[in-house]
Amino acid sequence: ITNDLPPASAQIKDIMLIAAATRAAIRSRSGVAALSYLSGGSSSSSCLIGRRSEEPSPAPSSVRASAWRPRYFSSLPDNGGEDDGSDETPPESEADEADVPEVVPEVVPTAAAEDTPPPAKHAPESDLEHSLRPLEVVNYLNSHIVGQADAKRAVAIAMRNRWRRRQLPQDLMKEVTPRNVLMIGPTGCGKTEVARRMATLSEAPFIKVEATKFTEVGYHGRDVDQIVRDLMDISMTLTKKKQTEKLREEAKGLVEERILDLLTGPSSAGGADAGAGSSVTSSSRETFRNMLQGGQLDDQTVDVDVPVSQGDKSGGAGGEIVFGGEGNPNIAAMNEVISKLTAGGGPGGKRGVPTERKTLPISEARDVILDIELERLLETVDLKKEAVAAVEESGIVFMDEIDKICSSKDSMSKSADASAEGVQRDLLPLVEGTTISTKYGNVNTDYILFIASGAFHAVKPSDMLPELQGRLPIRVELNGLTEDDLYKILTEPVANLLRQQTELLATEGVTLKFEDDAVREIARMAALLNRTVENIGARRLHTVIERIMESISFEAAEMEEGSEIVVDKSLVNERLSEVMVSSDLSRYIL
Repeated sequence: ITNDLPPASAQIKDIMLIAAATRAAIRSRSGVAALSYLSGGSSSSSCLIGRRSEEPSPAPSSVRASAWRPRYFSSLPDNGGEDDGSDETPPESEADEADVPEVVPEVVPTAAAEDTPPPAKHAPESDLEHSLRPLEVVNYLNSHIVGQADAKRAVAIAMRNRWRRRQLPQDLMKEVTPRNVLMIGPTGCGKTEVARRMATLSEAPFIKVEATKFTEVGYHGRDVDQIVRDLMDISMTLTKKKQTEKLREEAKGLVEERILDLLTGPSSAGGADAGAGSSVTSSSRETFRNMLQGGQLDDQTVDVDVPVSQGDKSGGAGGEIVFGGEGNPNIAAMNEVISKLTAGGGPGGKRGVPTERKTLPISEARDVILDIELERLLETVDLKKEAVAAVEESGIVFMDEIDKICSSKDSMSKSADASAEGVQRDLLPLVEGTTISTKYGNVNTDYILFIASGAFHAVKPSDMLPELQGRLPIRVELNGLTEDDLYKILTEPVANLLRQQTELLATEGVTLKFEDDAVREIARMAALLNRTVENIGARRLHTVIERIMESISFEAAEMEEGSEIVVDKSLVNERLSEVMVSSDLSRYIL
């Protein structure tokens, strides 16, 4: 533009040069660009360089650059150093400056901003949330469990509702309580396997307990409150693992600096008195850093302060003092205090775990220092608060064998078993919602999901306390296994029993093959034994297969490598003939 101006407009040309230099200075956030740009300017431009802006800058982002603006351009809006294409020329003299009104940039919403839709109510689903969709959960369970579609759907819906509840508004979320599930079915039909697979699928705190392990309050044994305390321990471990993964990259950077400090000494602050020694140290430090990252120093040994383990479990002077009373949170807290005191964290003493100095190669010291730095970073995270929130909002409790704490109403005699109806009464407030005291703090059980299961051979679900029945509103009946189901169990799951036996013998260099007729015969035999002896479901397959594989497994270690064994129908009948003939005696053998 300045080249097209007539010679008479020299002052305007100089002013526009200053404008270009000012914008360049704003981009570089220094005045060096302006000085270098105007070093060969005319006298009219040099008299304008030193002037500072007397008006306030129009935008907070231009505070640092406003000192380099000439007075003529103090009213121009700051657009971040970008040329707005304006061809307006400034006034030719200072006299005209007073007549120029100050231009205040006005923020006008653009059409794109008006057309932008409001932000979505929910954040995009993570990988875990996607995997917890009901269809995905059912497909995952199908790869490990045969049949029982109703139970799989009920569990999948219950787990998805946990996520749906967290998406509700805060006032409504408090009113939505989980719908607890009661699974009813004969033994060996897959109730416990559903719980086991749920634990691996969900990253939420999950615990599986046996109802028969608990006793009524006042009797010696574990009370039902211990369920929540054990769930809190699991949640603490899970929360610590999640936070560790988040902080691992930061800790790796600290590990590298710690190792460099051990090799070259601590890095200096680089003050004015450092002189040339600082640059030499920095140069050598970078050299060691490149060698460390390249793995050239892995065999170099360094002295590392390694934390001493928390005492020998076999006892001794450094051993951990543990009092009894597992179910008492007060005693658990006292044990924690005692362990800290024995570790050197008493009053007036130095807190923390005692350390000992060891000489380790860098390849081993890296992992040791990484654990130390992770523990140090985790001290800044409130793990207890996150763990309690995870249990209260996402905790899942699976109670197996709940029918064993029921007594038949048809029986006139009242049982004195401490693990009977008294445990049901203790479970009522736990399932309904109460506050349990743990060593990590108080835990509210209002929103914990409870899934109960039982065979109900000797008793009926109606024999449970009416209040407990009402707290388990969703009932799912699991079907007994037929011969076809047993055949599918042998062939369809990812880690079926036949594959397990094949892989075990493959370690000896022996190839094992099962013919389809043999597999059909195994399923038929197992179904027949379930009908004639005792129905133990899919567990019967373990009995049948072990009877067939007994001699093969014994002789496999003596066979030549590359041998092949084929299990056919005749071999199955031969090995199971004694069991089928003496069925009365097999009644007493699992």
